[in-house]
Amino acid sequence: MYKLLLCWRYLRTRYIALASIISVTLGVATMIVVNAVMDGFAHEMQGRMNDILSDVIVTSRSMEGMPNPEWHMDEIRKIAGDEIVGMTPTTQVPAMLGYYHRGQYVTRQVNVIGIDAETYASVSAFGRYLQHPKNREQLSFDLREDGYDVLDHQADNSAKAKPRVQMKKAGWKHRREEAAFDKRIAVAPQPTEAATASSDSPFAGARPPEGTTFDPATEQHEGCVLGIGLCSYRLADGTDQFQALPGDDIEIHYPSAGRPPKFLHTKLTITDVYDSKMAQYDMSYMFMPLAKFQEMRGLVDPESGIRFVNAIQIKLQPGADLNAFRDKLRDHFELHLYDVRTWRDMEGPLLAAIQTETLVLNVLLFLIIAVAGFGILAIFFMIVVEKTRDIGILKSLGASSGGILGIFLTYGLSLGVVGAGLGIGGGLLFVAYINEIADFLGQITGQPVFDPAVYYLYRIPTLIEPLTIACIAAGAIAIAVLASLLPARRAARLHPVEALRFE
Repeated sequence: MYKLLLCWRYLRTRYIALASIISVTLGVATMIVVNAVMDGFAHEMQGRMNDILSDVIVTSRSMEGMPNPEWHMDEIRKIAGDEIVGMTPTTQVPAMLGYYHRGQYVTRQVNVIGIDAETYASVSAFGRYLQHPKNREQLSFDLREDGYDVLDHQADNSAKAKPRVQMKKAGWKHRREEAAFDKRIAVAPQPTEAATASSDSPFAGARPPEGTTFDPATEQHEGCVLGIGLCSYRLADGTDQFQALPGDDIEIHYPSAGRPPKFLHTKLTITDVYDSKMAQYDMSYMFMPLAKFQEMRGLVDPESGIRFVNAIQIKLQPGADLNAFRDKLRDHFELHLYDVRTWRDMEGPLLAAIQTETLVLNVLLFLIIAVAGFGILAIFFMIVVEKTRDIGILKSLGASSGGILGIFLTYGLSLGVVGAGLGIGGGLLFVAYINEIADFLGQITGQPVFDPAVYYLYRIPTLIEPLTIACIAAGAIAIAVLASLLPARRAARLHPVEALRFE
């Protein structure tokens, strides 16, 4: 009992111990905030990756693809059974995208992906990133009349979302306008005679003949969905400036299947925009109907009618072991013909980089708590020296060496518990209001702390992991107890007579 009473007395009277408590508090709170933000970003990014890549992907090692996707999917069902939620075939090829904007022919490198609109939603959350509400319910490659979202529907705080004013006129309404027609095919600079004579010129055939009339019903080409980074750019204030809208036409140049491959091109009409807020997808992916793309590339056998695809995407039940399922498929299919990977395998380097960054930050921030531990060590040594005579009196009254050791260890434990408790409370409170704090600091400094133009997110994502908080608190308490161990042992080893003689 006397040990607890002495610990309580030291906590109330030794104000120098407050420095150690504050150090532990700041260290714990900082680690909680950093881990919450890092876990939030990782969770947000991994969710968007999985939304587009599905769980497991079986890919043909040849760009000519694999024949008869129905047979492949039947084989996969035999292996997986009830684990499968959905499957869909896709085909993908690198291509060159081109469209006219203000008289300039804009070209972009793009990955064209042919998807089945009916089944693709069963393996990914692709629809949630589209800009037309009806397409988010069920994807259609038909051009909508209008009704495209002017504000980013993914923005948690619509006040921060910059209006996409240009999207007001997107759709058939935009396509019917003469200005839209001029933008698509008629506003290119007048080609020179040499350029007109050359079919390789980007301006060849750009300006229609005199007297050409525009009938949007007959002029619309096959629909496609473009990543927002392919048809727009973001200004410094976070506003998206569109170079092409739903209703505009584009050209794609792509290699055909077969030997030798030929360079082909076709015109498509943008019917929606894809905005996943992952730059590597938004600036490189374009989606179009699978059947049309197979015909364009020559992935249909003219005699048998057998179709070829490049990949089969598979969605499994929540909680399924992706690695075990991947290994089963690898054992079943010939690996020299097929590549079987999970979405984590495909994004392994990026995920590993995030984990390494989080680990390094935790090590560096844990040093803050270690500094607090050295402070506790110095304070306790000072207390032992100051209270040497008191320790001698206690021992002469019958206190054991273990009892003296327990006083200082309990004191160190108390400092760790109080500091960790305050740190947990402060850290969780900071995380709860982190966006409001960021806004306040931005108003004071005049510079946004979290700029949507850079991160393509309107709020700082956070994720609280109870296990992480428990580990941080346990580590802080352990450091406080270990720091008090050496002074406690020194106090416990003091001889009563020598302690009483101490001046």
